[in-house]
Amino acid sequence: MEILPQNSTDPLHMHELSIVLSIVKIAEKEAVKAGADKIRKIELEIGELSGIEMESFNFAWKEAIKSTMLADASKEVQRTPGKARCLECGSEFRMNHLYDGCPQCNNYFVDVIGGKELNVVSIFV
Repeated sequence: MEILPQNSTDPLHMHELSIVLSIVKIAEKEAVKAGADKIRKIELEIGELSGIEMESFNFAWKEAIKSTMLADASKEVQRTPGKARCLECGSEFRMNHLYDGCPQCNNYFVDVIGGKELNVVSIFV
């Protein structure tokens, strides 16, 4: 089964594929523990700073769930915005990129406090 576009050597596709395959494995393991043979819905939390390219993720998802317990499941994705705290002035701010500096004092030493999440929130069987 080929899941990458023809002539694609983009490593991002492989990154998202491995993540999707891990999610499928987690979901199926939990569904089996619950005595289910099918998953109706899965809810995911994916942070905007997690490094996941959503177009590649969705492409990999469509292909990876075929012939799995998730084949007919709906998928809901909550995107968590990036958030940081400045280590110099303590200001908290919205972060669009991992290397954004503090808008208050222009310091680049920050603690990322949101947006790197990658969680299976719930599975409905």
